[in-house]
Amino acid sequence: MTDPVGADHRHPWPSKVAQLIEENVAGFLLEMGTAGGGTTRHDQLVVWTAGGSPIGYHNAVVACAARGPDAGRVVEEWLAELARLRLPGCWHWTPAMNADLPGLLVAGGLADVGEEPAMAADLATLPPTPDVPDGFRIAKVQDQSALDDYRSVLADGFGEGPMEAEWVAETYSRIGLDDGVAWRHYVGLLDAEPASAATLYLTEEAGGLYFVATRPVFRRRGLGAAISHHAMAEAASLGKTMAVLGSSPMGMGIYRSLGFQEVFRYRLFEWEPVGGSR
Repeated sequence: MTDPVGADHRHPWPSKVAQLIEENVAGFLLEMGTAGGGTTRHDQLVVWTAGGSPIGYHNAVVACAARGPDAGRVVEEWLAELARLRLPGCWHWTPAMNADLPGLLVAGGLADVGEEPAMAADLATLPPTPDVPDGFRIAKVQDQSALDDYRSVLADGFGEGPMEAEWVAETYSRIGLDDGVAWRHYVGLLDAEPASAATLYLTEEAGGLYFVATRPVFRRRGLGAAISHHAMAEAASLGKTMAVLGSSPMGMGIYRSLGFQEVFRYRLFEWEPVGGSR
């Protein structure tokens, strides 16, 4: 696959690739939210999950087709739902949504917190397996002991730290760890010590990489690249054609080395309840 995104990596791929990303991210957020006890709104105007997580990023609007007066009404209804729940939330705006929405969201009191690159890689052309230190192996999370190892990596090296790690691990326990679900989780062990982690979420054509993390003490040894490559290879073995993800600035270089290219950018708008969360 040639690089279609240009020098600034902001020109979109064909809409099919963007659609695969949006479908995978939406499925990931909606299923986690439901397993966490949240509620979902899914109609012709908007799709959201709210109340399943203490973390704003996961109480999320994942699709919106509202235009004109409907757009402003949907924003008001989203804010009313978050206020009712007394929880933070995040609107994941994409270029497929109404261009007026960012202005409406800011006017409604949400903070524009920046962009998150949405990336994709063709699984027909996997690069070679990255080099790793001796003593490194990757294990599939299939029991509570391995899930505890996964949790420890997230607590030390990802996002909101222990609070997010606890919620993620509990949610995975509710979803299940067997191969009958759309989820696969991996933990990288260096000399038997939990060092890196990643999750693969499967939709019809794509495998999405999430919660890719390496504990700070183990960084710069290729462990994040190795566990990401492992998840990509598993997705390919299961018949998926594309790997997709949302990247942090720190991960961009690693993902490009694995064949990922930017397709579009999510723009994130966050809201915090007055007086803090419940």
